[in-house]
Amino acid sequence: MRADTIAAISTAMSNSGIGIIRISGAQSFEVADRIYRSKNGQKKLSKQKSHTIHYGYIVDGEEMIDEVLVMLMRGPHSFTAEDTVEINCHGGVLAMKKVLETVIKYGARPAEPGEFTKRAFLNGRLDLSQAEAVMDIIQAKNQYALKSSLGQLKGSVLKPMKELRSEILYQLAFIESALDDPEHISLEGYPQKLMEQTRQWERKVTELIDSFENGRIVKEGINTVIVGKPNAGKSSLLNVLVGEERAIVTDIAGTTRDTLEEHISISGISLNIIDTAGIRSTEDIVEKIGVEKAKEKAEDADLIIYVVDSSTELDENDDAIMEMLRGKRAIVLLNKTDLKMVTTEETLRNRIEHPVIAISAKEQTGITDLEEALKEMFFHGDLSFNDEVYITNVRQKQALEETRESLQQVENSIEMEMPEDFYSIDLMSAYESLGKITGESVGDDLVNEIFSKFCMGK
Repeated sequence: MRADTIAAISTAMSNSGIGIIRISGAQSFEVADRIYRSKNGQKKLSKQKSHTIHYGYIVDGEEMIDEVLVMLMRGPHSFTAEDTVEINCHGGVLAMKKVLETVIKYGARPAEPGEFTKRAFLNGRLDLSQAEAVMDIIQAKNQYALKSSLGQLKGSVLKPMKELRSEILYQLAFIESALDDPEHISLEGYPQKLMEQTRQWERKVTELIDSFENGRIVKEGINTVIVGKPNAGKSSLLNVLVGEERAIVTDIAGTTRDTLEEHISISGISLNIIDTAGIRSTEDIVEKIGVEKAKEKAEDADLIIYVVDSSTELDENDDAIMEMLRGKRAIVLLNKTDLKMVTTEETLRNRIEHPVIAISAKEQTGITDLEEALKEMFFHGDLSFNDEVYITNVRQKQALEETRESLQQVENSIEMEMPEDFYSIDLMSAYESLGKITGESVGDDLVNEIFSKFCMGK
């Protein structure tokens, strides 16, 4: 446990009803005593019980800084596992800064970004996967990301890592014991048993690695690209989904020349949505660049929304777009259904395997059906957000990939009938790679790098 005492504003730096200044460290109560005055001036916070709240004032000598409520939490029963004081003051930016300046003047130092959570990790209050989940909760963009992050905070990632490490450690201990005492512990038939066990571990690790793509979508949102021919109503659709006029809409084909990006939420599902230039053959140099960019964005998208103008016939440009959608996750929107329809839903369904929904961006009809299609895709399709463990962190995924490589090396050694001590080398490597996820096998530099990305006051 570190000896110095840190402090920071833990609420947003904006005018609000309440602001919180958090103090953590061995001298938290002593610092609070120097600046706190009760209503009768007799109370010392250091003499009060843990997990109590006290009304009074923050003062700098004879100057009153603010009227406050002060919460006391003695370690290890606090977020950081250290003595912690939280000052609830008025939420004005100036008021919060003045209270913080007073706290620092009387013995604390400014906290670094993420230092409270870092102390929780260093003091054994959280493992590294739980610490990273804290920031994911703060940054959650939708209810599924929040649910996943809360699960990680409760140990959904920690539990399988601990189980795998425990099982690997048992096999390491068995091998070492057998090599040290071959007279009493036999390794006869052991390589075959270890092979079966290692393959089970590899399957578990592979399942976690495979969960990363869905986990990324849960955390970051669905990278969605709107494509279609010029004047099909792509920009009108974007404006409807966003709820304001973000894209320029005219009757002139080719108005959109570049991509326009927005983040929206539909029924709790986050879409990082990109409106692109209309896809068609063109000699216009600027428009041609926009068309190429649209194709590039569609290639990397998690979901493509293909907008078709129902008032016109399909042509070679539609053929090109349909070919582009082959093998992709996509929804087809038959737009302008408020006009006389030339292209029908049946026509499209006969030519394309993706869901087809009739809409009118102008009349704002069919949008509910789009929402239902997205929910159907999430809950019953390839993306199933239930209580499974999802890996949402690139660092964790890399550690799992290293683990799988080490396990595959163990299998290779067994197949090549190598001596048993070769198994130990790669099993230990797998054990340490899993420890990188929980923080049991990471260096100080990596810890500092991880927590430097946290927000101030957390």
